Amino acid sequence: MTDLLLPQIAAGEPAAIDKFLAKYSSMVWGLARRFCRSAEDAEDATQDIFVDVWRSAERFDPDAGSEVTFLMTIARRRLIDRARRQGRRPATDLLEDAGTIAAPAAKDHVELHDEVQRAHDALAQLRPEQREVLDLALGHGRTHQEIAASIGIPLGTVKSHARRGLIRLREMLGVSNDDQPADQQKGGVS
Repeated sequence: MTDLLLPQIAAGEPAAIDKFLAKYSSMVWGLARRFCRSAEDAEDATQDIFVDVWRSAERFDPDAGSEVTFLMTIARRRLIDRARRQGRRPATDLLEDAGTIAAPAAKDHVELHDEVQRAHDALAQLRPEQREVLDLALGHGRTHQEIAASIGIPLGTVKSHARRGLIRLREMLGVSNDDQPADQQKGGVS
């Protein structure tokens, strides 16, 4: 029973969070990707699921089921709730006229330059492996599979680096998710 991670997470051990993410993130990502309309939505759902798991870790009872069962129960509930919420909203891609190109938002050149510099500085603060994966994905338009093949690491590791890097960038740039209060976004998953 000493290899159980949820009791360690409930006790506030940061290393347990990293181990839990490494062990289960690809499983949750795969499930989220099947439920969600886009990779971005799946990424947000995956993050929400893990935050919910951290908050609920003290409720885990090893006699009632395994960690995987506990995790996947939370994941399934979150994804069903998310799908129901999105089902009530009209799809935004259906609202736009396909022949209309939206005018870019008018931004001051100096303001845009400052934003680019902030993003560049934030990227420079990431772990080297996260920075490399994000550079290949965002800067060169490569897929996760192409990145895994080109730098010789497993696909799940590429996805983990990308997800953790994006979460860290959001934190550094002060970008928040509407579903979470700002004080709860800082915790845990970087």
